Amino acid sequence: MKKWIVVSIVVLVAVGLYVNSNRSQAIKVTAVEVQRGDVVASVTNTRAGTVDACRRAGIAPTIGGSITALYVDDGDRVEAGQLLLELWNDDLKAHLLVAERDAEAARSLSRQACVTADVAKRAADRLVRLRQDNVASQDAVERAVGEAQSSAAACDASKAVATVKVAAIGAAQAALQRTQLRAPFEGVIAEINGELGEFVTPSPVGIPTPPTVDLIDTSCLLIKAPIDEVDAPAVVAGQRAWISLDAFRERRFSGKVQRVAPYVQDREKQSRTVDVEAVIDDPEAALLLPGYSADVEVIIDTSENVLYLPTAVILDDAGIYLIPAGGGTITLRNIETGLSNWERTEIVSGLREGDIVVRSVDRAGVADGVLAEIE
Repeated sequence: MKKWIVVSIVVLVAVGLYVNSNRSQAIKVTAVEVQRGDVVASVTNTRAGTVDACRRAGIAPTIGGSITALYVDDGDRVEAGQLLLELWNDDLKAHLLVAERDAEAARSLSRQACVTADVAKRAADRLVRLRQDNVASQDAVERAVGEAQSSAAACDASKAVATVKVAAIGAAQAALQRTQLRAPFEGVIAEINGELGEFVTPSPVGIPTPPTVDLIDTSCLLIKAPIDEVDAPAVVAGQRAWISLDAFRERRFSGKVQRVAPYVQDREKQSRTVDVEAVIDDPEAALLLPGYSADVEVIIDTSENVLYLPTAVILDDAGIYLIPAGGGTITLRNIETGLSNWERTEIVSGLREGDIVVRSVDRAGVADGVLAEIE
C-alpha cells in the first residue's frame, strides 16, 4: 500500500512539473474579440486641405481715384448691392445732374411739339372738310396739311431727342458707378485695403495687387484637398465625406464631394494628386472660418452591421491567429475579408462573432501551433 502511495505522489509531482514547464514556455499575447458593427471604405487626402468659401471676391473700383467715403469696416456683414466705398466723384455727380435736367427739358419740349402737331392736324382736318363744301380754298388746305405733317415730324424728332437725353442719364450713371464699389453678393467683409483719402488704382495687366475689399460668402464653405492619383478614380461628385480640422480635434463635420478636378497635379516629383472639393453641409458649419486647415475622408462604400476586426490583426495573406478564450494553442486560419479601412476590416467568412483573435501579431514567437496566454 505504501508503495502505491509513493508512486501516486511521484506521478502527481511529474504532472505538475510538466504543466508548470509548459506554462513557463507559453508566450504572452494580447487579443481582440470579433465584433459586429459598421465598416466604411474611404480615401483621405495626402496633404492638408483648406477651408474656403464657395464665393470669395477681391473687388476694387474699375478706375483710380481718392477714397472719399468708407461705409463698412472689417467683419461687417453686407447685402448684395450694398455701397461699400466711393471715390471722389463730384464732377460725375454734376454731369449726372446736368443730364437729368437736359432730359427733363427735352421731355417738356417734346410735349410742346406734340401738342402743336395735334393742333395743326385738327386745323388741317377742318379745312379739308370745308374744302369739300367749297368753303375753303385749295391753297389753304394744302398749306394746312403741310404744316400738320411738319408739326408731326417735329413731334417725332422731339421724342427722339428726349430718348437720347434719357440715354445720356444712363451714361452719366454708369460713369458715376465706376467710382462706387458695391457688394456683388451677400457676405462678410474680410479685409479692407484702403483708408479715407488714399488713392487706389486698378491692378495693371499682369501685376496682381491686393484688392480694395475682400468679400467672403460664409453661407457656403468647402474644402479643397489633394487625393492621391491611385485613390482618385474611386471618388465622384455626390459622395458623402467627413471633414476633420485641427481647430476642432474632437469633432467631425459632414459634407459631400462637389467636384473632382479633371486633371492630375504633379507639383511634387514622387507624388501626383487630384484636387477634390467637398462642400460642408453640417448645421454647425458656422463655427468654421475660411483658411482653417482640414482633412477630407471620402466615403466610398459602407457595410452595416457586419463582423469586423481591427485591420492591424489581419496578416498579408488574409490570415489571422485564432486563440481559445482562456489561452492555449494559437491556430492560423485563413478568412475572407470585405470592405476595409485603416481601423476596421469586414469579415465575410471564416470567423464567428465572439471568436478571439491574437492582436499582437508582431510579437516575437507568435506562430501557428504555439502555446500562448492572453494578457
